[in-house]
Amino acid sequence: MTLSGLSDNGRAALFMTGSMALFAIEDAFLKILTRTMPVWQMLVIVGVVSALVFWARLRLRGQHLWTRSLAHPMVALRNLGEVTGALSFLTALATGDLSTTSAILQVLPLTLVLGAALFLGEQVGWRRWASVAVGFAGVLLILRPGTAAFQPAMLWAVLGVAGLTLRDLATRRIPAGVPSDQLSASAYAAIAVAGLGLGIATGQGAVLPDGAQLMLLAGTILFGVLGYAALVAASRLGEASVVAPFRYARLGFALLVAAVVFGERPDLPMLAGSGLIALAGVYAMWREAGRHRPRPPVDGLIRPGPR
Repeated sequence: MTLSGLSDNGRAALFMTGSMALFAIEDAFLKILTRTMPVWQMLVIVGVVSALVFWARLRLRGQHLWTRSLAHPMVALRNLGEVTGALSFLTALATGDLSTTSAILQVLPLTLVLGAALFLGEQVGWRRWASVAVGFAGVLLILRPGTAAFQPAMLWAVLGVAGLTLRDLATRRIPAGVPSDQLSASAYAAIAVAGLGLGIATGQGAVLPDGAQLMLLAGTILFGVLGYAALVAASRLGEASVVAPFRYARLGFALLVAAVVFGERPDLPMLAGSGLIALAGVYAMWREAGRHRPRPPVDGLIRPGPR
Protein backbone atom coordinates (compact mmCIF):
# COMPACT_ATOMS: atom_id res chain seq x y z
CA MET A 1 0.00 0.00 0.00
CA THR A 2 1.34 3.41 -0.97
CA LEU A 3 1.28 6.47 1.24
CA SER A 4 -1.52 7.94 -0.86
CA GLY A 5 -3.60 4.84 -0.20
CA LEU A 6 -3.57 5.38 3.56
CA SER A 7 -6.27 7.20 5.48
CA ASP A 8 -5.57 10.68 6.86
CA ASN A 9 -5.02 9.17 10.30
CA GLY A 10 -2.63 6.61 8.87
CA ARG A 11 -0.56 9.23 7.09
CA ALA A 12 -0.64 11.45 10.17
CA ALA A 13 0.68 8.58 12.29
CA LEU A 14 3.55 8.07 9.82
CA PHE A 15 4.35 11.78 9.82
CA MET A 16 4.31 11.86 13.63
CA THR A 17 6.56 8.79 13.86
CA GLY A 18 8.95 10.28 11.32
CA SER A 19 8.96 13.56 13.20
CA MET A 20 9.96 11.82 16.42
CA ALA A 21 12.77 9.97 14.63
CA LEU A 22 14.09 13.27 13.25
CA PHE A 23 13.99 14.90 16.68
CA ALA A 24 15.90 11.95 18.19
CA ILE A 25 18.64 12.40 15.59
CA GLU A 26 18.68 16.15 16.27
CA ASP A 27 19.19 15.41 19.98
CA ALA A 28 22.13 13.15 19.12
CA PHE A 29 23.76 15.93 17.08
CA LEU A 30 23.27 18.32 19.98
CA LYS A 31 24.84 15.91 22.44
CA ILE A 32 27.87 15.41 20.20
CA LEU A 33 28.25 19.18 19.86
CA THR A 34 28.21 19.70 23.63
CA ARG A 35 31.50 17.76 23.81
CA THR A 36 33.41 20.46 21.97
CA MET A 37 31.25 23.59 22.11
CA PRO A 38 30.03 25.51 25.18
CA VAL A 39 26.31 25.28 25.90
CA TRP A 40 25.98 29.08 25.87
CA GLN A 41 27.42 29.29 22.35
CA MET A 42 25.04 26.62 21.08
CA LEU A 43 22.12 28.53 22.57
CA VAL A 44 23.25 31.73 20.82
CA ILE A 45 23.74 30.05 17.45
CA VAL A 46 20.49 28.08 17.51
CA GLY A 47 18.60 31.08 18.91
CA VAL A 48 19.85 33.55 16.30
CA VAL A 49 19.40 31.23 13.30
CA SER A 50 15.93 30.08 14.37
CA ALA A 51 14.80 33.64 15.18
CA LEU A 52 15.89 34.76 11.72
CA VAL A 53 13.95 31.90 10.10
CA PHE A 54 10.72 32.85 11.85
CA TRP A 55 11.36 36.54 11.24
CA ALA A 56 11.66 35.79 7.51
CA ARG A 57 8.36 33.89 7.62
CA LEU A 58 6.72 36.91 9.23
CA ARG A 59 8.12 39.26 6.61
CA LEU A 60 6.84 37.06 3.78
CA ARG A 61 3.36 37.41 5.23
CA GLY A 62 3.67 41.15 5.70
CA GLN A 63 3.74 40.89 9.48
CA HIS A 64 6.08 42.54 11.96
CA LEU A 65 8.38 40.91 14.50
CA TRP A 66 8.24 43.56 17.22
CA THR A 67 4.76 44.73 18.18
CA ARG A 68 3.04 45.69 21.41
CA SER A 69 1.73 42.12 21.62
CA LEU A 70 5.14 40.98 22.82
CA ALA A 71 4.73 43.16 25.91
CA HIS A 72 1.95 40.87 27.16
CA PRO A 73 2.98 39.32 30.53
CA MET A 74 2.17 35.80 29.29
CA VAL A 75 4.58 36.25 26.37
CA ALA A 76 7.36 37.12 28.81
CA LEU A 77 6.42 34.11 30.95
CA ARG A 78 6.41 31.89 27.87
CA ASN A 79 9.87 33.12 26.88
CA LEU A 80 11.14 32.43 30.40
CA GLY A 81 9.87 28.88 30.16
CA GLU A 82 11.42 28.43 26.72
CA VAL A 83 14.81 29.69 27.91
CA THR A 84 14.70 27.50 31.03
CA GLY A 85 13.73 24.45 29.00
CA ALA A 86 16.38 24.95 26.31
CA LEU A 87 19.21 25.68 28.74
CA SER A 88 18.31 22.80 31.06
CA PHE A 89 17.79 20.29 28.26
CA LEU A 90 21.12 21.11 26.63
CA THR A 91 22.89 20.91 29.99
CA ALA A 92 21.26 17.54 30.67
CA LEU A 93 22.46 16.27 27.28
CA ALA A 94 25.96 17.57 27.97
CA THR A 95 26.27 16.04 31.44
CA GLY A 96 24.04 12.95 31.31
CA ASP A 97 22.80 10.17 29.08
CA LEU A 98 20.67 10.80 26.00
CA SER A 99 18.36 7.90 26.86
CA THR A 100 17.68 9.11 30.40
CA THR A 101 17.22 12.73 29.35
CA SER A 102 14.76 11.73 26.61
CA ALA A 103 12.81 9.48 28.96
CA ILE A 104 12.34 12.22 31.55
CA LEU A 105 11.33 14.69 28.84
CA GLN A 106 8.40 12.43 27.94
CA VAL A 107 6.67 13.24 31.24
CA LEU A 108 5.75 16.67 29.80
CA PRO A 109 2.12 15.78 28.87
CA LEU A 110 1.56 14.71 32.48
CA THR A 111 3.07 17.86 33.99
CA LEU A 112 0.77 19.85 31.70
CA VAL A 113 -2.24 18.02 33.17
CA LEU A 114 -0.95 18.81 36.66
CA GLY A 115 -0.19 22.45 35.84
CA ALA A 116 -3.53 23.02 34.13
CA ALA A 117 -5.35 21.69 37.19
CA LEU A 118 -3.31 23.66 39.73
CA PHE A 119 -2.86 26.98 37.94
CA LEU A 120 -5.52 27.21 35.22
CA GLY A 121 -8.44 25.75 37.16
CA GLU A 122 -9.01 22.91 34.69
CA GLN A 123 -11.11 20.04 35.99
CA VAL A 124 -9.19 16.75 36.02
CA GLY A 125 -10.88 13.44 36.69
CA TRP A 126 -9.44 10.68 38.86
CA ARG A 127 -8.26 8.69 35.84
CA ARG A 128 -5.98 11.45 34.62
CA TRP A 129 -4.79 12.08 38.18
CA ALA A 130 -3.90 8.38 38.35
CA SER A 131 -1.96 8.62 35.08
CA VAL A 132 -0.01 11.60 36.48
CA ALA A 133 0.87 9.59 39.60
CA VAL A 134 2.02 6.61 37.51
CA GLY A 135 4.15 8.84 35.30
CA PHE A 136 5.84 10.50 38.25
CA ALA A 137 6.49 7.06 39.75
CA GLY A 138 8.28 6.26 36.48
CA VAL A 139 10.44 9.38 36.86
CA LEU A 140 11.40 8.36 40.40
CA LEU A 141 12.22 4.87 39.14
CA ILE A 142 14.59 6.42 36.59
CA LEU A 143 16.19 8.90 38.99
CA ARG A 144 16.31 6.59 42.04
CA PRO A 145 17.20 9.38 44.52
CA GLY A 146 19.10 8.25 47.59
CA THR A 147 20.73 5.30 45.83
CA ALA A 148 24.10 4.80 44.15
CA ALA A 149 22.37 4.93 40.76
CA PHE A 150 21.22 8.53 41.28
CA GLN A 151 22.73 10.97 38.78
CA PRO A 152 22.41 14.61 39.96
CA ALA A 153 22.92 15.75 36.37
CA MET A 154 19.48 14.36 35.53
CA LEU A 155 17.89 17.05 37.67
CA TRP A 156 18.65 19.34 34.74
CA ALA A 157 16.22 17.26 32.67
CA VAL A 158 13.59 17.65 35.41
CA LEU A 159 14.15 21.43 35.40
CA GLY A 160 13.85 21.35 31.62
CA VAL A 161 10.43 19.70 31.89
CA ALA A 162 9.39 22.38 34.39
CA GLY A 163 10.46 25.10 31.96
CA LEU A 164 8.61 23.57 29.01
CA THR A 165 5.53 23.12 31.17
CA LEU A 166 5.62 26.83 32.04
CA ARG A 167 6.01 27.65 28.34
CA ASP A 168 2.99 25.60 27.27
CA LEU A 169 0.75 26.76 30.11
CA ALA A 170 1.60 30.41 29.42
CA THR A 171 0.89 29.86 25.71
CA ARG A 172 -2.70 28.96 26.56
CA ARG A 173 -3.19 32.42 28.09
CA ILE A 174 -1.73 34.45 25.21
CA PRO A 175 -4.37 36.25 23.09
CA ALA A 176 -5.28 34.28 19.98
CA GLY A 177 -4.43 37.18 17.68
CA VAL A 178 -0.68 36.94 18.32
CA PRO A 179 0.90 35.03 15.37
CA SER A 180 2.64 31.76 16.23
CA ASP A 181 5.69 32.74 14.17
CA GLN A 182 6.01 35.94 16.19
CA LEU A 183 5.93 33.96 19.44
CA SER A 184 8.54 31.54 18.11
CA ALA A 185 10.84 34.31 16.89
CA SER A 186 10.52 36.09 20.23
CA ALA A 187 11.31 32.91 22.17
CA TYR A 188 14.38 32.10 20.09
CA ALA A 189 15.63 35.66 20.40
CA ALA A 190 15.27 35.31 24.17
CA ILE A 191 17.27 32.07 24.04
CA ALA A 192 20.06 33.82 22.15
CA VAL A 193 20.15 36.69 24.67
CA ALA A 194 20.12 34.23 27.60
CA GLY A 195 22.93 32.25 26.00
CA LEU A 196 25.02 35.37 25.61
CA GLY A 197 24.37 36.29 29.23
CA LEU A 198 25.38 32.80 30.34
CA GLY A 199 28.61 33.07 28.39
CA ILE A 200 29.47 36.39 30.05
CA ALA A 201 28.58 35.03 33.49
CA THR A 202 30.66 31.85 33.15
CA GLY A 203 33.57 33.46 31.33
CA GLN A 204 33.76 30.59 28.84
CA GLY A 205 35.35 31.52 25.57
CA ALA A 206 33.66 30.90 22.23
CA VAL A 207 34.86 28.15 19.91
CA LEU A 208 35.50 28.84 16.23
CA PRO A 209 33.51 25.99 14.60
CA ASP A 210 35.54 23.69 12.38
CA GLY A 211 34.20 21.76 9.42
CA ALA A 212 32.82 18.89 11.52
CA GLN A 213 31.09 21.23 13.95
CA LEU A 214 29.56 23.24 11.12
CA MET A 215 28.18 20.03 9.65
CA LEU A 216 26.73 19.03 13.01
CA LEU A 217 25.15 22.47 13.41
CA ALA A 218 23.69 22.26 9.91
CA GLY A 219 22.39 18.78 10.66
CA THR A 220 20.84 19.98 13.91
CA ILE A 221 18.98 22.76 12.13
CA LEU A 222 18.00 20.56 9.16
CA PHE A 223 16.63 17.67 11.23
CA GLY A 224 14.95 20.11 13.60
CA VAL A 225 13.18 21.94 10.76
CA LEU A 226 12.15 18.68 9.03
CA GLY A 227 10.92 17.27 12.32
CA TYR A 228 8.88 20.39 12.98
CA ALA A 229 7.39 20.29 9.48
CA ALA A 230 6.42 16.62 9.88
CA LEU A 231 4.91 17.37 13.29
CA VAL A 232 2.75 20.16 11.84
CA ALA A 233 1.65 17.90 8.97
CA ALA A 234 0.67 15.16 11.42
CA SER A 235 -1.28 17.59 13.59
CA ARG A 236 -3.22 18.92 10.61
CA LEU A 237 -3.96 15.57 8.96
CA GLY A 238 -5.06 13.32 11.80
CA GLU A 239 -7.28 13.24 14.84
CA ALA A 240 -5.50 14.17 18.07
CA SER A 241 -6.67 11.04 19.86
CA VAL A 242 -5.11 8.88 17.14
CA VAL A 243 -1.93 10.82 16.47
CA ALA A 244 -0.85 12.04 19.92
CA PRO A 245 0.27 8.63 21.29
CA PHE A 246 2.77 8.33 18.44
CA ARG A 247 4.75 11.14 20.08
CA TYR A 248 6.17 8.47 22.37
CA ALA A 249 7.94 6.90 19.40
CA ARG A 250 10.59 9.51 20.18
CA LEU A 251 11.54 7.57 23.30
CA GLY A 252 12.08 4.37 21.31
CA PHE A 253 14.18 6.16 18.71
CA ALA A 254 16.17 7.91 21.44
CA LEU A 255 16.98 4.59 23.12
CA LEU A 256 18.09 3.15 19.77
CA VAL A 257 20.26 6.18 18.88
CA ALA A 258 21.74 6.25 22.39
CA ALA A 259 22.72 2.59 22.14
CA VAL A 260 24.16 2.76 18.62
CA VAL A 261 25.90 6.15 18.72
CA PHE A 262 26.86 6.55 22.38
CA GLY A 263 26.98 2.95 23.58
CA GLU A 264 24.43 3.58 26.34
CA ARG A 265 22.93 0.50 27.96
CA PRO A 266 19.93 1.44 30.14
CA ASP A 267 19.35 -0.89 33.09
CA LEU A 268 16.06 -2.59 33.91
CA PRO A 269 14.74 0.06 36.37
CA MET A 270 15.39 2.79 33.80
CA LEU A 271 13.54 0.85 31.09
CA ALA A 272 10.69 0.09 33.50
CA GLY A 273 10.42 3.76 34.47
CA SER A 274 10.41 4.77 30.81
CA GLY A 275 7.63 2.30 30.14
CA LEU A 276 5.52 3.69 32.98
CA ILE A 277 6.00 7.25 31.70
CA ALA A 278 5.06 6.25 28.15
CA LEU A 279 1.96 4.29 29.17
CA ALA A 280 0.77 7.03 31.51
CA GLY A 281 1.44 9.74 28.94
CA VAL A 282 -0.35 7.92 26.12
CA TYR A 283 -3.37 7.37 28.36
CA ALA A 284 -3.43 10.98 29.53
CA MET A 285 -3.23 12.29 25.96
CA TRP A 286 -5.99 9.92 24.87
CA ARG A 287 -8.23 11.11 27.70
CA GLU A 288 -7.40 14.75 26.88
CA ALA A 289 -8.25 14.26 23.20
CA GLY A 290 -11.47 12.46 24.08
CA ARG A 291 -12.44 15.25 26.47
CA HIS A 292 -12.69 17.66 23.53
CA ARG A 293 -14.47 15.19 21.22
CA PRO A 294 -18.28 15.08 21.55
CA ARG A 295 -19.78 11.65 21.99
CA PRO A 296 -22.59 10.47 19.72
CA PRO A 297 -25.94 11.96 20.71
CA VAL A 298 -27.98 9.94 23.17
CA ASP A 299 -31.65 10.87 23.66
CA GLY A 300 -31.02 14.04 21.74
CA LEU A 301 -28.16 15.18 24.01
CA ILE A 302 -24.44 15.56 23.26
CA ARG A 303 -22.43 13.85 25.96
CA PRO A 304 -19.04 15.35 26.92
CA GLY A 305 -15.92 13.35 26.22
CA PRO A 306 -14.20 11.34 28.95
CA ARG A 307 -11.91 12.93 31.51
